[in-house]
Amino acid sequence: MTNVVWHRNLDSKYRQEKTGNKGMVIWFTGLSASGKSTIASLVEKNLIDSGKTAYLLDGDNVRHGLCSDLAFSERDRVENIRRLAEVAALFEDSGVIAIVSAITPMEKMRKLARSKAKHFVLVYVKADLDTCIERDPKGLYEKALKGEIKGYTGIDSPFEQPEQYEILLDTDKYDVLTCANKVTEYIQGVL
Repeated sequence: MTNVVWHRNLDSKYRQEKTGNKGMVIWFTGLSASGKSTIASLVEKNLIDSGKTAYLLDGDNVRHGLCSDLAFSERDRVENIRRLAEVAALFEDSGVIAIVSAITPMEKMRKLARSKAKHFVLVYVKADLDTCIERDPKGLYEKALKGEIKGYTGIDSPFEQPEQYEILLDTDKYDVLTCANKVTEYIQGVL
């Protein structure tokens, strides 16, 4: 990559001054079925309804395009998170509030994502594994428990609880609207 040079363009401060938009990265982490995507989608709507520029990068949706060449090995999972983090950082630089919803099971992956952004907010969507298995909207836990899916996070692949986060949402105790409002209020307080 020695023959690739970063092309200087407008900086984020200039964009913010001209558009009034301040970008940031809001990263939702948690087990599958913890409520990440549902809450993230509500936060995106809340922000847009309040006049902010926001965009949700959902881990499942991104795997249909940008990351469609990746499987679920540890190496591919790290690459998936790296790509999401790079795109989110570009959105942030452009003045967009990038909302990412991705399991991001390992602490090193969350640190990688945080390292790419200027203003990064980690939202830990906490739910007991039994609760997630009970919810199982996609039927994936059932398949993993039957051995039909290997390397499924929470079953036979680890999920490390975050060491550092800005917001904790316990979806065993609070409904998704309450959680989404908590995140929205936090974001509006730091913009």
